[in-house]
Amino acid sequence: MFSFASMKLSAIVAKFIDELASHYDVDEAKAIFLLVIEHYLKIDKANYILKKEHELADENVKIIESILFQLKAGRPIQYILGETMFYGLPFKVNESVLIPRPETEELVAWVIEKLKKAEPATLLDIGTGSGCIAISLKKNLPQLAVTALDISSEALGIAKENALLNDIELSFVEHNILTSQISQFPTTNSILNTAFSVIVSNPPYITQNEKMDMHENVLANEPHLALFVSNERPLLFYEVIADFALKNLTENGLLFFEINEYLGKETVEMLAKKGFNTIELRKDMQSKDRMICCKKP
Repeated sequence: MFSFASMKLSAIVAKFIDELASHYDVDEAKAIFLLVIEHYLKIDKANYILKKEHELADENVKIIESILFQLKAGRPIQYILGETMFYGLPFKVNESVLIPRPETEELVAWVIEKLKKAEPATLLDIGTGSGCIAISLKKNLPQLAVTALDISSEALGIAKENALLNDIELSFVEHNILTSQISQFPTTNSILNTAFSVIVSNPPYITQNEKMDMHENVLANEPHLALFVSNERPLLFYEVIADFALKNLTENGLLFFEINEYLGKETVEMLAKKGFNTIELRKDMQSKDRMICCKKP
């Protein structure tokens, strides 16, 4: 049983890192520790350097011990803190939404690059989760009229909180995109009774076979509904969203996807067969096929 009682802050961080050695490398563990003390103790990095030789009060020691216990049990720090940063903006997160990833920031940057000189546009984010894509795009491209869609009412609740947190106005729709293969959204969703000039989606794309390669933190904590597809139809969501986009994008409208790194070629071929043109496949910073942009004919 660990205890940080009667220890200086410098000794606490060393023990914290040691306790997490089987879960995180040294740099990751120290970064987590700094997040914890800034969030709960209001000690930022600069103050940490000044206070390294100070002892913590008992109540603060208990906070750190509680968080370490959760980390060792595999709970991600973002869920423990209830927040994370994405594209320079704060986002609330819990187990009903995925933790936003750096590669998704790259997708957002690409959309902004494509649209920054465009006329005011209507954009639909399919599978919005925490709202990180929709909110970041609206924040950086205020001329956009953005609608965020998700099947999960819990996820949409978080997305709405994040829109308020970032002072952003969006439209929200609870809907299962897999029921939209043939027609437009139900007429009761009047928000969506118009065509969109841009559709963006980071849908589920991890196959069941890939589960064994994933970190236990992800498998045990993040929503499987937003992660996994069957081995038999790994492009299910892409096919359905592409069909929806053909019916609901304006002429020359843009479709953006974050994709499975192993299925770049297959995704491009599927989009080409459906008639999309100007198909671009882009790698992320780790040189993995990660993003696609294409145009409705």
